[in-house]
Amino acid sequence: MMPAPAEEPNAQDLPRALIEPTQADGRRQRSVDSRTRIVQALLDLVGEGEISPSAEQVAVRAQVGLRSVFRHFKDMDSLYSEMSQVIEAEIVKTFYRPHVGGTVAERLADLVSRRAGLFERIAPYRRASTTLAHRSSFLASEQKRMTAGLRKILEDALTPQILADRAKVEALDLLLSFDSWNRLRRDQNLSPSKAEAVIDAAVSRVIV
Repeated sequence: MMPAPAEEPNAQDLPRALIEPTQADGRRQRSVDSRTRIVQALLDLVGEGEISPSAEQVAVRAQVGLRSVFRHFKDMDSLYSEMSQVIEAEIVKTFYRPHVGGTVAERLADLVSRRAGLFERIAPYRRASTTLAHRSSFLASEQKRMTAGLRKILEDALTPQILADRAKVEALDLLLSFDSWNRLRRDQNLSPSKAEAVIDAAVSRVIV
């Protein structure tokens, strides 16, 4: 005669040592999920054009309580730091690979193309960072660090002769900046392809 299958134990029949880790794991996962939703809510709001979303707006979009926002982030500055990491991740993905082209003109044309694509993708987040930098020491320092990093990438693509001409280096740094891209796209109302063509033409004239 086959023995009857063992019944699944009820929770109250289990030792506390087995129950508590499972409950703790569940709470930890819910905490991770809430944090992820909060960060994504900020990214979505900024991506939709909300330059400076409030904690209340973030909480509503993330479908969490306002207290939950500040339980995961001590202030909005620390939440904005997550947004800054999105920008940095895009920069790393776009630039930290070898330059394409044997001549300086070819390398700069590749750099113009890369930055056009990058700046178009991160434009809402960069505009928000610029707007908020005056009240966020973290964002202000991150902008300076990213600007320095982009300049280093530019300098690595130049020849010693061009590097020796500081006026040319400064002009190239300006032309290949987000500020130039933003001006062409928003204030001069150029399409991405036309803005890229303008920068490419200007860069070519500088290195002649």
